Amino acid sequence: MPLDTRLTSDWSPPDTKARIGPNAVHQLLAVLEEEGGPKLAAHVLALAGLFDLPPDTGMIDERPVARLHQALRRDRPADAPRLAWAAGEATANYIIARRIPRPVVWLLKLLPARPAAHLLLRSIARHAWTFAGSGGFRVVSTRPIMVEIADNPIVRGEQARHPICFWHVAVFETLFRRLVASDYMARETTCCACGDGACRIMLTRSGT
Repeated sequence: MPLDTRLTSDWSPPDTKARIGPNAVHQLLAVLEEEGGPKLAAHVLALAGLFDLPPDTGMIDERPVARLHQALRRDRPADAPRLAWAAGEATANYIIARRIPRPVVWLLKLLPARPAAHLLLRSIARHAWTFAGSGGFRVVSTRPIMVEIADNPIVRGEQARHPICFWHVAVFETLFRRLVASDYMARETTCCACGDGACRIMLTRSGT
């Protein structure tokens, strides 16, 4: 049965500080449908208490987004990292194709890796609210590249033994691999779900 596409207040942001981009939902649902068809996507939505889709444009309330990601982790703990990673890759590819101007993409690919990385980091910081919501984003260092999301809303209230922000990590790794250098690797070094004050993601190149 196709998902109901009527809009509900679940996705309406309650204020200007608790919003996130709709790709955090749409790309994950697309991955779930590819994995198990519309039934799986509808199942995870229902577990999160959601029965409608968010709009394709504009910002949405971060809270149902978090519930959706958390429902996937509870329902399919073994598959959730892989599925969230695939959704993160798809989100980064969407950003490159639809949100970054073509001349900027060309410039990043033409520049040497270090200035390209700094330029991309500045752009990410300017648009951090689209993926960090009410969390606090900052660039911790540039050598090595380390970014953090304090009080990350996507894992807020969760507890885990290991870092679980696979969606965010995949977004960063894919952006840097496609726009700066293909050997970038990203990994989460601390996570709010593990009791840390911030989710920190380090980006390094192979051999460094």
